[in-house]
Amino acid sequence: VQLVESGGGLVQPGGSLRLSCAASGFTFSSYFMTWVRQAPGKGLEWVSSINSGGSSTYYADSMKGRFTISRDNAKNTLYLQMNSLKSEDTALYYCARGASSEGYDYWGQGTQVTVSS
Repeated sequence: VQLVESGGGLVQPGGSLRLSCAASGFTFSSYFMTWVRQAPGKGLEWVSSINSGGSSTYYADSMKGRFTISRDNAKNTLYLQMNSLKSEDTALYYCARGASSEGYDYWGQGTQVTVSS
């Protein structure tokens, strides 16, 4: 199993980024997928999850209306569109296989998002 995130970078407040997570080594379309982040000096924070087919999505309250999770099962790729970014969104963003209720069994290496002027 391999999960490889990309798309992070430096963006100004109010800007947008789209993160991607390329999955391999398992049947991607069979699994819930999740984005989790870790801000500097803080613990892990759940961001968003999506069911296996992509029909149901879930967000942390602070991300609702700003972030959109999606997936392309034909491309084995998970996405996170982040709009109206704030400085407090600065973090290392991980994609993980699974849902919070069951735990995550595989993680990517993370992609850094820095929101700063």
